[in-house]
Amino acid sequence: MKEIEPTPACDLQLSGRSIPELFDMYTAIGDELRQRGIMRTSNNLVGDLAEYIFSKAMGWTLERNSKEAIDAVDPKGTRYQIKGRRLTPQNPSRQLGALRKLDTDNFDMLAAVLFNPDYSVQRAILLPCKQVLAHATYIDEHKLWKFMLTDDKWHLPEAQDVTEQLRAVNWAV
Repeated sequence: MKEIEPTPACDLQLSGRSIPELFDMYTAIGDELRQRGIMRTSNNLVGDLAEYIFSKAMGWTLERNSKEAIDAVDPKGTRYQIKGRRLTPQNPSRQLGALRKLDTDNFDMLAAVLFNPDYSVQRAILLPCKQVLAHATYIDEHKLWKFMLTDDKWHLPEAQDVTEQLRAVNWAV
């Protein structure tokens, strides 16, 4: 599997900028991505990007941000929890964000994507909730489920590799 190396800072000469200037630039980029409909919140670029790219690639309708455990619904009514993880040389962990109430039938399918350091799609998968539950670990102290999106998950029964569908999303917005 080809991994993409991080790209240089696009001639922005970031090293000479002050911390407040860098935060101003970061804020402006977030504002522009929200205006273009790619980000929905001000919190998590990776999560918002995962939701955006899955909804575009698969034709799903995104739910409101506050809907617990369900991020999108397809035309047949299947409910999806969408997770994303950006893999970097500094943090190659494949642990997805917390899955709460995984054992209470809150969603039907997990839609998960691993991003390269430059936010391009490395791999993407759809997994039934029951398979996620079978391979997740419950952390009682935090009342959440931990799920590692390792390569073996693509070999699980009913796993669907949707990498190419996500890579095909047109970014011309």
